[in-house]
Amino acid sequence: MDDLTSNMTLKVTVRSRQGLVFEGELGAVSSYNQKGPFDVLPLHTNFVTMISKRVVLHRADGKREEIIVDNGVLLVEKNEVKVFLGVSKV
Repeated sequence: MDDLTSNMTLKVTVRSRQGLVFEGELGAVSSYNQKGPFDVLPLHTNFVTMISKRVVLHRADGKREEIIVDNGVLLVEKNEVKVFLGVSKV
C-alpha cells in the first residue's frame, strides 16, 4: 500500500431518528447485511445496503466503537459513508 492510500480515511455520519449519533473521519466501517459481515474501507465502490446487528466504527488509532443496530441503511458514495439507523423495512 502506498502513502496516498495508507493515509486515506472515510467521512462517516451515523444518524438515528433522534439525530446525529456520530460524525467524523474513520479508517473503516463494518456491519452486517443479508449476506453476512462486510467492511467498508477507503476508496470503496459506491454501494447501498440494508444493515442489521451492529455498526463498528474503526478509528485510525486502532480503537473501535460499536453501535447496536436493529435495522438501518448504509450508503457509500465517493469515499463517504452515511448510516441511517432505525429504518423500517417496507
